[in-house]
Amino acid sequence: MTIPALDHSTTRYSLPHAYWMARAAGLAALDPAGIEAQAEAWGFDEVRHFESTHRMPFPIEDTQAYTMASDRMIVTGFRGTEVLKIYDWLTDVNTPPVPGPANKGFVHYGFHRALQSVYPLIRDAVQELRTEGQSIWFTGHSLGGALAMLAGARMYFEEPKVLPDGVYTFGQPRTCERLLAGAHNTAFKNRCHRFVNNNDIVPRLPPEPVFTHVDATRYFDADGGLHDTMPLLAGVRDRVKGLSADLFAPETVAIKHHHLANYLAAFEKNLTKAG
Repeated sequence: MTIPALDHSTTRYSLPHAYWMARAAGLAALDPAGIEAQAEAWGFDEVRHFESTHRMPFPIEDTQAYTMASDRMIVTGFRGTEVLKIYDWLTDVNTPPVPGPANKGFVHYGFHRALQSVYPLIRDAVQELRTEGQSIWFTGHSLGGALAMLAGARMYFEEPKVLPDGVYTFGQPRTCERLLAGAHNTAFKNRCHRFVNNNDIVPRLPPEPVFTHVDATRYFDADGGLHDTMPLLAGVRDRVKGLSADLFAPETVAIKHHHLANYLAAFEKNLTKAG
């Protein structure tokens, strides 16, 4: 299988670029030396690292992120976390939402706190590194996807009011309520791409109706096929199919389908088919 190299000049959605943004999301889980080595191999000559300096009020690790820059592209990736470490937090209906970026709607309090611990440094680093009008991208898996979506929103709705070229998330939980989602959908039309892998449980949390998703969903079915849309009934049937295919898996399907490795495998399958 030959996957196209990361195209630093792209400014729009493509399947290969989505794959590379998934790889970039996974990069956030490495230590600084590992991130820098991989970033250099991908053609990025500047890297900044970010880690929260205060304890989070929820059962998750401290927020970690990085920004890497070339002469054409700047990518910021946020580290995700394990399902079992955030499940109770995501299902806690007693946590009130707080005002979102530029007071547009509301966001989950935990996501707000996690992002606020690093966002000012990220914003300043992007502005510092963007010396040649480079494209701007945010990416993240799981918790990192929620933070990537909110970071992109803050970049645009607040100073410096720069609209990122793309936000790519993988297994992202519901992050905000409908008012912010509506504003985000208008501003980020054709720029935000939220990937969901079959029975992944995290995109179904926190519970509706308080929290909702932003557009646009791209769905991997039980066979790994990628869909831009999936009708409700067809989606239910496909999730049932995915459950029946893994009845003897050592972990629940809902958790297994959340792993970034399974998202990457689905991308590779689709890239092979496209090639």
